[in-house]
Amino acid sequence: MRKLPQGYTRFLMPLVLSIFMSAIVSAVATATSVGLGPDFVISWPNAWGASWIVAFPSLLLLLPVVRRIVAWMVVQP
Repeated sequence: MRKLPQGYTRFLMPLVLSIFMSAIVSAVATATSVGLGPDFVISWPNAWGASWIVAFPSLLLLLPVVRRIVAWMVVQP
């Protein structure tokens, strides 16, 4: 499989992270709200899509800030 150049990391990391995190958080919120029945299967994809639309741009903006905060908190090699 052909790999993407290193420069794509800054977009791929938040993309993949936002997909997983929004799926998990929206699944928990949907299950808490409607339970794990047929309503969950109907409601979760919409909740996931709505949360991903917010999560991806948020991560693009926040990851550089988070990296600086963490670098300030830990000893650098």
